Amino acid sequence: MELPRYAGDYSTKPDDPVSARQPSQVPARDADLPTRYPPLEAGIATIIINNYNYGQYLGDAIESALVQTYPNVEVIVVDDGSTDDSRSIVRSFASRVIPILKENGGQASAFNAGLAVGRGEVTIFLDADDLLLPDTVQSVMRTIASQPDVVKVQYRLAIIDADGLRSGGYIPPIDVQLPNGDLQSSMLSFPDDVPTPPTSGNAFSTSVLRRIFPIPEQEYGQTLADLYLHNLTPLFGRVVSLDHVGGLYRVHGANLHHSAGLDLSRMRRVIELSMVGHGHIRTYAQQLGIEGVPLRPEDILSVTYVANRLLSWRLERTRHPIVGESRWRLICDGTRAAARRVDVPWYRRAAYGVWFPVVAVAPTALVRMLGNRALGAGRI
Repeated sequence: MELPRYAGDYSTKPDDPVSARQPSQVPARDADLPTRYPPLEAGIATIIINNYNYGQYLGDAIESALVQTYPNVEVIVVDDGSTDDSRSIVRSFASRVIPILKENGGQASAFNAGLAVGRGEVTIFLDADDLLLPDTVQSVMRTIASQPDVVKVQYRLAIIDADGLRSGGYIPPIDVQLPNGDLQSSMLSFPDDVPTPPTSGNAFSTSVLRRIFPIPEQEYGQTLADLYLHNLTPLFGRVVSLDHVGGLYRVHGANLHHSAGLDLSRMRRVIELSMVGHGHIRTYAQQLGIEGVPLRPEDILSVTYVANRLLSWRLERTRHPIVGESRWRLICDGTRAAARRVDVPWYRRAAYGVWFPVVAVAPTALVRMLGNRALGAGRI
């Protein structure tokens, strides 16, 4: 299905080499890949704020990007067809930001539109309801300057409420160790289990992003486009996790990515995108000549992925996205996924292995409880 191109105001800085582009010339779909990007400028960091109807939080997000202690930051605000007062808020910042005002196309299209005009050697995608702490870009740029082979820097986010007050929680939880180093083998074996912050907790090498962009919009659509980035960027180089909090994650009741309990609709969406993502991982790993590439996307198994499948199948079988799923297949896949988790102690692998047969046969109420404890805590 052919989707419409972007439409709207693609304002750029006067000296930007892409300033002559008309809105219709900014490509959005797989059939219209960008023929070129603006030249990267060393020492510049790009913050791309993606927004849809978060006008009540958008100004704070923009301010958090503009007050970074690092001096060379460009801030791009992509409004994805908002119907609230978001666009007037964007305009109130005048020349301090680069506005991209487009028709609604979803998060993937917003990421694509922002990256198409960004010039920084590092790119951060900031959700419009989140905030960056003032020294975050400084820490990121210092890390990448000292370690040129790093393709992603990630950092934990502190949870705040709608009014900006800290709850005391963190994403990922403070007792979950964020990984460092070469994650290629992990991404080929159990990609969905590798701890990573949500969108706003990551800074990427722009040159690597340009090798995997545009994000396929027909696959990733409205939300969860960050899964595409999390799956693929570690294949290109090392990941560094900062040991301090770099941003604030706002929980306000209307979050697209956060819920207090098991969200089965979102779970089904994650299952579908996991299957798509495993295919992309295999394709790019082959192109990069990485050893040990699975023969089939189906051979990429994660505890989280199989747990989502099992919970979806047990709790809403008629809406489960995988045809032909069976209890025995889920137990076998879960056991295999648990066995390959070489990143955790043996007793945790054993606990994962026991979890699957128990959940496969347990009463529904117990299934929900075990699912909430395993997935809701973010500790798999």
